[in-house]
Amino acid sequence: MTDATTDATTAPPASTGPSMETPWPVSVLTTKIKDYIDRLGTVWVEGELTQWSVSGGNVYGKLKDLNADVTVSIQLWSSVRARLSEEFKQGDRVVALVKPNWWVKGGSLTMNVVQLKHVGLGDLLERLERLRRQLAGEGLFDASRKKALPFLPHCIGLITGKDSDAEKDVLRNAQLRWPAVDFRVVHAAVQGDRCAPEVTAAIVKLDADPEVDVIIVARGGGDFQNLLGFSDERVLRAAASARTPIVSAIGHEADRPLLDEVADLRASTPTDAAKRVVPDVSDELSRVHQARARLGTRLTHLLSHEADRIGQLRSRPVLASTDWIIDQRAQDLTYYLARGSDLLERTIERAQASTTELATRLRALSPQATLDRGYAIAQLPDGHVLRRAEQAPAGTELVLTLADGVIGAESGGPAQRVHSATK
Repeated sequence: MTDATTDATTAPPASTGPSMETPWPVSVLTTKIKDYIDRLGTVWVEGELTQWSVSGGNVYGKLKDLNADVTVSIQLWSSVRARLSEEFKQGDRVVALVKPNWWVKGGSLTMNVVQLKHVGLGDLLERLERLRRQLAGEGLFDASRKKALPFLPHCIGLITGKDSDAEKDVLRNAQLRWPAVDFRVVHAAVQGDRCAPEVTAAIVKLDADPEVDVIIVARGGGDFQNLLGFSDERVLRAAASARTPIVSAIGHEADRPLLDEVADLRASTPTDAAKRVVPDVSDELSRVHQARARLGTRLTHLLSHEADRIGQLRSRPVLASTDWIIDQRAQDLTYYLARGSDLLERTIERAQASTTELATRLRALSPQATLDRGYAIAQLPDGHVLRRAEQAPAGTELVLTLADGVIGAESGGPAQRVHSATK
């Protein structure tokens, strides 16, 4: 391979592009890439130092994007490093003035650092304040959307660093307070570039578990930059959209990441989170005993009060002797029996008088009285009463009903009416 600086004469004319028949040499390609990159100039970029190695006075490292999985190589010449007023290490969040540099011979791209400084605390605070105002405007901090914690969670989801003091504090204090409590522990990075995506994924995972009643996000104390992952917008929106109550237990009392504002409950420390989420079994037993004692006292007082009332009622003259009840009822019974007998006799007398009157009227209207006076009732064989002589021609059999008995007769036909002697 020839050097790019001496290869201009061998390059094809500018007006003629490369083709299968007239390809560019690799040196021409790399030279053109270098020319293009050199025209980019310098640019300020922000990221996290994921590698910082010193060799021969020069520094070789990597700068990673804060939100995306993108990394570029950087290098600081010893002359630039000598001008730096700050010390840097892996994990620092920095702002760098870099100039892209294409290494023609090796075909690799690196960023030459011209200036380097830590991200100022004021810059971070300003960004967090902008995010705070944005989320507050969306209502993510409103008290009305915060969910109440269950009185006694059967299963607690815990998001924390692996083998961390925060994990031990939460587990130990919770199990001391309520030994039967169960945990679902998901380990996640609690600082650095992996913190936000891993904590977000852990919240989503535990929120989807139907057995988890509450989720605790716990981390021990640390400096401001170490806690930035818990103010990341991805973590905050995952916590806000979770259906399971979220408890934020990040750092110490003075530490206030934005997760504290979004969470349904803010605990000052991981230990405080265990105390706030899990009731103390001894305290609850004490409350049960106190409630039973109060209930027993109340029942005793109520029974005593009612016994006194019964005693007062029994001591009254009207209840001192029970004979008056029987005597009074005996008098009432005698009175009602006499009155009933009198009313019954009167009713019978009126009924007898009415019956006699009706019998008299009935006898007056009865045919029997007529028969008793010597009259008879003549009936034809068919049972009809004989009313006219023409109804019984000679030879007609008749039935005569007398005052006492019935006789048979035969008609001699119509006869002349017998007139009285005076006629």
